Amino acid sequence: MATGKSSVTWSSKPAFLLATVGAAVGLGNLWRFPFVAGENGGGAFVLVYLGCVLMLGVPIMMAELSIGRRGGGSPLSTMRKLSREEGVSPKWQIVGWLSVVIPLIGLSYYSVVAGWAIDYVAKAAMNSFQGFDGSQSEQTFNRLLASPLNLILLHTLFISGAVFVVSRGIHGGIERISKIMMPTLFLLLIIMVINSAVAADMEAGLKFLFSPDFSKLTPATFVLALGQAFFSVAIGVGVLMTYGSYMPKSFSLTTSAATIALADTAVAILAGLAIFPVVFQYGLNPGGGPGLIFVTLPVAFGQMPGGHILGLLFFVLLFFAAFSTAIGMLEPIVSWFSDRGMNRPIMAIVSGATAWFMGLAAVLSFNLWSDVRLLSIFPLLAEKDIFELIDFLISNLMLPLNALLIAVFSGWIMSRSSTLNELQLTDNWGYKFWRFSIRYIAPIAIGVICYTSIF
Repeated sequence: MATGKSSVTWSSKPAFLLATVGAAVGLGNLWRFPFVAGENGGGAFVLVYLGCVLMLGVPIMMAELSIGRRGGGSPLSTMRKLSREEGVSPKWQIVGWLSVVIPLIGLSYYSVVAGWAIDYVAKAAMNSFQGFDGSQSEQTFNRLLASPLNLILLHTLFISGAVFVVSRGIHGGIERISKIMMPTLFLLLIIMVINSAVAADMEAGLKFLFSPDFSKLTPATFVLALGQAFFSVAIGVGVLMTYGSYMPKSFSLTTSAATIALADTAVAILAGLAIFPVVFQYGLNPGGGPGLIFVTLPVAFGQMPGGHILGLLFFVLLFFAAFSTAIGMLEPIVSWFSDRGMNRPIMAIVSGATAWFMGLAAVLSFNLWSDVRLLSIFPLLAEKDIFELIDFLISNLMLPLNALLIAVFSGWIMSRSSTLNELQLTDNWGYKFWRFSIRYIAPIAIGVICYTSIF
């Protein structure tokens, strides 16, 4: 029998925070933030990023969580309810639709990349990196991408795991796995940071990440920091709205949003302190992206004393970060079905199977369909394969659009009494700052990000 969502709440605030931090922390935290920070001013960039998180990221998180809690249902039913409550057009349900469609499409290709982590956990466990040089490592990674059967198997295993957890509900599934995975993730990170401090070039890593170079702070750098601040904390994906719908009134939205942002940033910084000292110790290229994780680091693990164990810990860490995010992406889809009185386990399977089927196109874009260019008539998209095209449409168009609509709805459509009731900000100046940020600063910042990423 399906259980109405309105009767489900998080069992405790720590459980909520662990689940939400898990949804926010993903693959990008382990390579993109440290690399972008190092290449764009180090400590100067980190300061700009933290300012963006505090000034914009946290306010929009508060807005999305407050919408979810006030609506008390899936993103779609929440927006339907609040549109009626505020007396505005039902067309605002587009936010609900985007908050279900974005995670569905996102999970379909995110799962493909996350599946690589499973393969590399197995490789590390078998000590396959022993004696690796750059050429061998690159060939190993390319062989994985060239095999559609292997990629489909990994894709299937990863999504099946997420389906199993979500099918067991908030308490028996998401909370339970988050209470195990997130503390373990932080523990693994700390172990790796200690190892880097003892056995690697921590001085070079600290200099790369934190030595402030204000000469590198350009307008483009500020846009990068804005984009990282917005997207690293899962704004606009639908997970914050969905998880917010399970929040009791006793949970402070302000402290919750600040805690999530702080934990997410801490993971990114710790990842940098764990990864880059090792990279510099062995004279490797700190270039970002999949190349750093799946080509460069295995070379280091193959050369260092104890690299067998450290490599295994790292790829388990990578899997945990990816898996907790996938759970958060699947829940908004399942919650929509659950709102309609459907059986959760069955709908988890249906949702996961849909994402799996859509992900086959991303799998094939690395091999059999590598030459396919679906939108070659558009200059901006002409050279993008299917995987790159999906990633661009989600990251550069749909996510910013949804974040913009959430900010506008919360700042301009919801009444002052509605937002005050949810945010519970007793400090009038605090509420004024939030309202000014969500009404003016956030829409302008999102517009700048969209314009820059497209044009």
